[in-house]
Amino acid sequence: MVAPVFEEFDPASDCECPGCVDRRRAAAASRAAGTGGRPAAHRAVVVAAAASAVLGTGQAAPALAAPQQAPDRPGAPADDGPETPQGVKAPLHGPGGKPAGAARLPATTRTEIIDRAEKWVAAKVPYSMSAYWSDGYRQDCSGYVSMAWNLPGNEWTGSLHTYATRITKEELQPGDMLLFHNPADPTNGSHVVLFGGWTDYTHGYYTVYEQTRPTTRRLATPYAYWTNSSKYVPYRYKGLTADPVVPQVPGKEGGGDGANPGSGAVPPAYPGRAAFGPGADNKHVTRLGRLLVERGAKRFYASGPGPRWSDADLRATQAFQQAQGWSGAAADGLPGPLTWSLLTTGKGRDIAPAGSGAVGAPAPAPRVPAYPGRGMFRPGADNAHVTQLGRQLVKKGFGRYYTQGPGPRWGEADRRGVEAFQRAQGWRGGAADGYPGPETWRRLFS
Repeated sequence: MVAPVFEEFDPASDCECPGCVDRRRAAAASRAAGTGGRPAAHRAVVVAAAASAVLGTGQAAPALAAPQQAPDRPGAPADDGPETPQGVKAPLHGPGGKPAGAARLPATTRTEIIDRAEKWVAAKVPYSMSAYWSDGYRQDCSGYVSMAWNLPGNEWTGSLHTYATRITKEELQPGDMLLFHNPADPTNGSHVVLFGGWTDYTHGYYTVYEQTRPTTRRLATPYAYWTNSSKYVPYRYKGLTADPVVPQVPGKEGGGDGANPGSGAVPPAYPGRAAFGPGADNKHVTRLGRLLVERGAKRFYASGPGPRWSDADLRATQAFQQAQGWSGAAADGLPGPLTWSLLTTGKGRDIAPAGSGAVGAPAPAPRVPAYPGRGMFRPGADNAHVTQLGRQLVKKGFGRYYTQGPGPRWGEADRRGVEAFQRAQGWRGGAADGYPGPETWRRLFS
């Protein structure tokens, strides 16, 4: 993206879409409220933008802004640090709405938070710091999180933390927030996003839900964010309650459980589906592994079980599910409430011994070769790992870009093949840049 040389704002437009109307209104209000020092500041930004273009940075940086961190992965969009001015704390539907009254913490679950966040993604809600959506929440980043958390009013980045408890990166789960509040320029330099879950086991990328220009989006994003990464702080909503546990019915979607739920009550200790799967790292994964070992899954674990979800946990869970007579989506290797119930109560059938030919004793999965590192896959690279990668892409059905080979020299055909494979995993943006990271490698060779 080429940085504008003379302006840091969009050219004047007659477009009547809500986004353009809101931008023109905000720009007019900003000029009307300006002080004598504003034009000088504006000229400083223009000069910074021009210098940025001359130096070839590709992104105009506002004058006096904090240093911005480059994305930690090649190909990540350099302009994904959005310009996100926000409104101040306000009641629902704006200044004319009813006051929220005494502060309260409405109870909500992680599923409800993500469901509300998804509604704005589906509706493509236009970004605005002055407009309010039909549900009463302001159409900026802090209004979006206020909506997802079902707060009684429209908060801003300077107040959202009062509704939350600070946590660590390792504790993040879907529905938590990552907050960057910039006290030097609170309304224009701050941003807040919702955490939607890790996209790889390295915890380098996660699914972000955020309100930004032009509309609400869901995108694979490097932790903690494209820019100002070190300044984002993870928080958990104080009013969070556990998702209700619902027994599964044969043939129905949800957690890979296909047995009759009438065989026993679902134990309340089930931690939820978010506790398991790629990227999960918690005590529930350890407990699951130990329960599976007790039921005959020891051969799947070369070490552990441990807190980080692995292919061993997947295959061991799948073997236990198959031992119950389940198949297809009902034996997908991800523990749902009924799998958990059978394991924690000691019910159901054990996993058959290896080589017995009985259901529940699948052949060991092929060993994934060690990931050689990102440096092996770059323009100019010439090594055996590039050939190995290309052959696996062809084997997996992503070799249509090769006119010859694959060979040891890294080329555009390799990059496009990897990008196609990454997009097939549901990744977008910088997570589908065509350069294989550890998770791409693991999935490709699994």
